[in-house]
Parts: sequence; C-alpha cells; structure tokens
Amino acid sequence: MPDDKGAARRKKRSASGAAPPAANAPEPAIAALLDENRLYPPSPEFAKSAQVRDDALYREADADLEAFWASRAAELDWFVKWHKVLDWNVPDAKWFVGGKLNVAYNCVDRHIRGARRNKAAILWVGEPGDRRTLTYWDLYREVNRFANGLKKLGVKKGDRVAVYMPMVPELAIAMLACARIGAVHSVVFGGFSAESLRDRILDSEAKVLITADGGYRRGTILPLKHDADEAVKQCPLIEHVVVFKRGDFQVHMKEGRDHWWHRIVDGQSDDCWPEPMDSEDLLFTLYTSGTTGKPKGIVHTTGGYLTGTTATTKWVFDLREEDVYFCTADCGWITGHSYIVYGPLANGATTVMYEGAPDWPDKDRFWQIVEELGVTIFYTAPTAIRAFMKWGPEWPAKHRLTSLRLLGSVGEPINPEAWMWYHKHIGAETCPIVDTWWQTETGMILIAPLPGVTVARPGSATRPLPGIVADVVDEKGETVDVGGGYLVLRKPWPAMLRGIWGDPERFRQNYWSRFPGVYFTGDGAKRDKDGYFWLLGRVDDVMNVAGHRLSTMEVESALVDHPSVAEAAVVGRAHELKGTAIVAFVTIREGREHAAAILDDLKEHVVQKIGKIAKPDEIILTADLPKTRSGKIMRRLLRDIAEGKAVGDTTTLADPGVIARLKTKYEDQES
Repeated sequence: MPDDKGAARRKKRSASGAAPPAANAPEPAIAALLDENRLYPPSPEFAKSAQVRDDALYREADADLEAFWASRAAELDWFVKWHKVLDWNVPDAKWFVGGKLNVAYNCVDRHIRGARRNKAAILWVGEPGDRRTLTYWDLYREVNRFANGLKKLGVKKGDRVAVYMPMVPELAIAMLACARIGAVHSVVFGGFSAESLRDRILDSEAKVLITADGGYRRGTILPLKHDADEAVKQCPLIEHVVVFKRGDFQVHMKEGRDHWWHRIVDGQSDDCWPEPMDSEDLLFTLYTSGTTGKPKGIVHTTGGYLTGTTATTKWVFDLREEDVYFCTADCGWITGHSYIVYGPLANGATTVMYEGAPDWPDKDRFWQIVEELGVTIFYTAPTAIRAFMKWGPEWPAKHRLTSLRLLGSVGEPINPEAWMWYHKHIGAETCPIVDTWWQTETGMILIAPLPGVTVARPGSATRPLPGIVADVVDEKGETVDVGGGYLVLRKPWPAMLRGIWGDPERFRQNYWSRFPGVYFTGDGAKRDKDGYFWLLGRVDDVMNVAGHRLSTMEVESALVDHPSVAEAAVVGRAHELKGTAIVAFVTIREGREHAAAILDDLKEHVVQKIGKIAKPDEIILTADLPKTRSGKIMRRLLRDIAEGKAVGDTTTLADPGVIARLKTKYEDQES
C-alpha cells in the first residue's frame, strides 16, 4: 500500500499543524486544534456611534431574561399585547402569550406612516443587469394587491403555500403577502429539483404553489415552471399555480390551475387589512436536511421570530437609517428569510436582493453591486470568501468599496485565513467583521460579535448575544469551561423552532434527547480561556457544502435510485473552497457497467434527483463497504479514508479487510 501518498495527502489537508494525540491519550469530546490570538477591537470612531456601545444589554439580559425580551418585543407594533412573556415546558416554548400582531404590518405598514414612506425598501439587481427599486410605499401596494389575489384564489389563514422562485422582489412580496393574510409559506430553494420540490409540497400539504416561468443563473435559464409542472403531477392537493413572468420564456399553462401573477393582481385593491395573528400562530415552515433521508419541515411562529430577527439585525449589523444592506443569500434558506426579508424590513432598512451568481458575467459582480449601490453592510458566506481568495484580490481592487463600513459572515465557521483576507481586501482593514453562528432551527443569530463592543478574533464567533444562554458540554452534558465539546443552549430564545412539521417525536428526538432539558445544536464548539466560542462544525452526518446543509442520506438515496447502483455511502471531507466536498463510495450491481464512464452518469443522476448543490465531487466504485455485523455502514471509517487519516477502530467490522482494499483503491484513484 502506498504509504507515501497517504502521508502527502494528510500533510496537504492538515490546516492545524498540530501533532497527533499520543497513544492511549484520553480524547476530548471534540478536538479543538485551532490556536488564534490576533485581536481586532472596534475602532474608537466606529464604537462612538454604534447602536450598542457597551455591555448594558448583556447586563440587562442577565438580570431578567424575560423582561429583557419583553422590552425587545415592545419595539414592534402589536394589535393586542401579550399577558405572559414565556410559557416554557421543555421542549415546548410559547413566547408573548396572548399577544396579536402581523408580520407584514410590522415590515411594511408602520414605515409608510412617516419619513420612510418613500425610502427604498428593496434594491434589486437581476443577473442580466436589469434593476428595480421598490420604496416602502411601492412594497405596501404590491404586497396588498398580491395578498388580495391570493384571497381571490381561496387562500385563507392557516393554508400552506409553497414558493419556488428566483431571487426577484416578487419572492419577498409573496412571503409578505402570505404573512399578511395568515397563510403559512414554505419557500423551496430554486436550485432544487422537481422531486425535491414535490417532497416538500407533499409534506407541507400546500394547496397553492407560487413559481416563475424561469430564472437566470450563470447565464443559463432555470426552468422553474417546467420543474414545478413535474412536481405538481404528484401533488394532488395543489389547486392553483401562480406564475410570475420573469422573462419571455415559453412555458405550458394548464387551464384552470395555472395563473399569471400579473393577471392575478390586475384590478386588485392595494388595501388589504392585515390578519391579526396570535404570537404563536405559524409564520412559515422551512425544510432542512436531517440525518435521515426525509427533510425536516422546521416550524417558526410569529411574535417570537419577528422579535428575535428584528433585534439581532439591529444589534449585529449596527443598522442605521442610511445603510444599504446586502446579504448575498437566497430566500430559499433561513438566512434569506431572517436577514434579507424580515429582519431588515422590520427595521425599515434598505435591503439588496441579487438574482445571480458572484462570478457572472465576471468575478467582480458583487463588488460592482457594492460600488454602484453604495452598499454599507455586506453579509456573505465563508464559501464565497474562499472563492474570492481563489480568484485573487485584483477583482475587488477594480472597484471603489469605500462605502462599506461593516462585513459579516454566515453559514459555517470561517477559517482565520479567510477572515484575514476578507478584512484586508474587502474591508480595507477598517471594517469590523461579524462572524455569526445560528441555524435554520434557531431562526435568529445567537452567537456573534457586537461590532461596537466586541474585540474580534479571526475564526471565532466570539460571544453569545444578549439573552442567549449557550454552553459547551462534554459527553455527560457537563460544562467544559475551556476546550472542545458539544454546543448546547440552556434557555429558550424567542425565534426558536416550535417543532418539526407533522413529526413532534422527531423534534424531541433530534434536539432534546442527547442532553435532557437543553437544546443540542448538533454542532461542536470549543470555548477559550476568554469565554469566546469557536465553532467546529457538525457532529453528525449532515454536510455543509458551499453554505448549504445536506444530508448524506439524501445523496445516498439519489445514488441508489440509479438502476446500476446496489449500495452507496456518502461522507464529507474538507475542501478549501466549498468547506466540504462530497465523496461517495458506490457498489455497482452485478452484471452492470463498471467503466469509469458511469461516474459522470451517477453525478448527473444526483443532480436530477436533488439538485446541483448535491453533486458528488468524487465517486469511488467499490465491491464492498465497511459494515458492522448487523449491517450498519461505518461512515466514520470512510470519512477517515477520504481525509487521508489513520483509520479508526475496525474491530466491529464484519470484514476488516475491506478497509485495506478501499484505501488502496481510493489512493490509486486520487493519484
């Protein structure tokens, strides 16, 4: 076996430089290898005018958690005030009990009564270069007209509405219109396949689908209506499909079922009274991958969610009236919900929506937008930052980025090298960087710097925000004061998920069973001697690929669906650009083609089943997979092979020899 290849690969992939643990040394719950001591305090000029300038918020929250969040909720407009701040019966939380409000009213209506009436709410840039500006008055009228159009189709409070659209203003309008009339929206990322859309429609029991004739991505047309038609064929509950005309794309419109958006709103009144919603009424469901093949419909409600996202948008991004805020996420993910639509609009901010890719038509597209729109706050993923690094500093250097005053990072831990590049080449070594940690399930940012207060460290999300009680624990659930372990949340927070749609037992099992009485995030973390948190990634089989959380089981299911595949096991390995690369070990059926040509076919099959983001980077054809005697595939051993590490304990394998064969095959294929 070529040991020199394995050694070279281990050297190449190791970023820590740490020595391996000594034989028989006790292992921590999660290894914490990164040691980063560079400090970046806020400048006196920034701190002087920041929204948060001292530790008063932390002290207020520590003194009385419920009173603290009640004060934040009071900054919203309520139709009926709550009579109880928190009803907490693990794992079920109810926030602002008895209160009634409407999210769309808070995001739109209250701003048109004053100076913000003619302020830009959404600045939109399409990939081909088309642009639109919607003021708060424009947004108010468009939301109301579309809400009335939905009501004309029979949509009412509590109905589920699926949304499958490109990043156009109508996506935000659709979300707000649903919120206005009390319908529950479920946004599905436009890059997902027809089958993924179908599964989410079926699970949420949606009766209406909102889509578009198409969209643009890297100069190609996304066939959204075509994929929607394929999905709806197997969704008997869908009564209506509303189609926004993004371009002049030829699509099939089914008589009686399909309706053009512009015809739905034509003639509708721009006055639609917002439905008073109980604080705990559903606002949306959003599907995220789990450790099993079935996606989880994360449930978020109204009052607590809006309280948390509104407050954290203001604190973390130091939001000011004149800011132009650009979050590069898609509204198909939670970041787009919380920090493109609801958080910024509830604060009366100007939020930028961009339809396309960061490298189309060239690798300076983001910087062109920043310069031309005068963006002051820029929030993106470490995946994108690593791409910027790969492309080189000459691309941002082509543009004047002096309008920027704050940078943010979201989606996965940011490595110090990327942090420093971001700081130097985008922030000109003057912009604070807020590295944020949160999840689809948390709804809002939970761990992040407050840019006017916190001394930043490259690679650390720093401290839990005021009102958030986070901890790092060992296998027994006991606090790890300094070192690595499991990240948990010991107290409820307003925007927390209220369950998994249709599966309360899965909700309890996934988040509350590992450490009874506390929420287990599924992430590893370390806490340093100064109390700063450093995120170490997932501890289960969910992969974070280019900022997207994907289940290994979903990719495996797509591979096994191929007629030539008998079995598949998928793991992730570190990737310098995407964060995690997908590596699939595949067993071909007897008598089927084993030639290398099948590899491309398998990859494209995954694209058809799930979408391009799930396309495997590597596929290893193998006669055997490492299994226990009970038939369980030992994915941790496959992960060791893919990472070029020494393979762990193999004593439970039915055939220990399979590991040696796999290592040889993997090393030979890589070479």
